[in-house]
Amino acid sequence: MENARLRQSVVGATEVIEELEEPPMPPLVEDNIVIPPYIVSDFVRLGRQLDREHLVRATMGSLAMIHPEQPGVMISTRHMVTLPRMNERSLCAAPLGSTSPRGAPTDWHVLEVVLASVSMVTGGPAAVIHMHGPHTTAASCEKDLVLLTPIDEIGKQHIGKIIIVDPDPEHPEDYLRQVAEALNQGGMRCVVIRGNGAYAVGADFDQAWANAAMVEHSMQIHLLARQANLKT
Repeated sequence: MENARLRQSVVGATEVIEELEEPPMPPLVEDNIVIPPYIVSDFVRLGRQLDREHLVRATMGSLAMIHPEQPGVMISTRHMVTLPRMNERSLCAAPLGSTSPRGAPTDWHVLEVVLASVSMVTGGPAAVIHMHGPHTTAASCEKDLVLLTPIDEIGKQHIGKIIIVDPDPEHPEDYLRQVAEALNQGGMRCVVIRGNGAYAVGADFDQAWANAAMVEHSMQIHLLARQANLKT
C-alpha cells in the first residue's frame, strides 16, 4: 500500500510538472496567418529548455521555423523577447521573401536565408536556433579563425566542421551569401558568427536543438584542450 501511494504521488507530481512545463497556449492570428496552439507550445517549450542549458539567455537568441501547414510562411520569435517566458504574443510571422513583419528580430533576413537553405535540402520543413552558448561565442572570437574541426568523437561524427563567418553590417547581401555558403560547407548543421553565437539548424526544432548542443559541447572541448595545452 505504501508503494502504491508513493507511485501515485510520483504520477501526480509528474502531471503537475508537465502542466507547468507545457501550459496550453492559444493560437496566434496575425496578418491572415494562423499559428496553431501546438506550434506556439513548441516555441515556448524550446525557449525554456535552451535557457536551462545556457544555449540562450533571457533576450539573447532567436528561434524560427517554416510554418508546417503553410510552407511559404516563416514564424519567428519577436525582437528582444524573453525566451524562457514566451507566449503567443512572443511570435511573429510573414511570407518568405516579403518585408519583415512588425516586431521582427534584427536578424530576420539571416533566419530567412538559413531556413530557405535547409528547406531546399529537406524538401520543406526547416527550423533554426540562434544560440549564444558561451563556449561557442568565446571560441569564435579567436582572430583569423575561420574553420574549426571538432576534436571530440561526437563532434567529428555529427558536426564535421564548423565555419566561422565575420559580421558585415556594411554589406548585408554579401554577408547573407557567406552565411548560406558556410552553412552548406558545414554540412547543414550550423554556421558560427564571430562573437555572436551560432545558427544551428534542422528539419525541426529537436534536430536544431541537438546540433546546437553538439556545437557548444565541441567548442567547450576545444577550449579546454587548448587551456590544458593538449596535443590533438
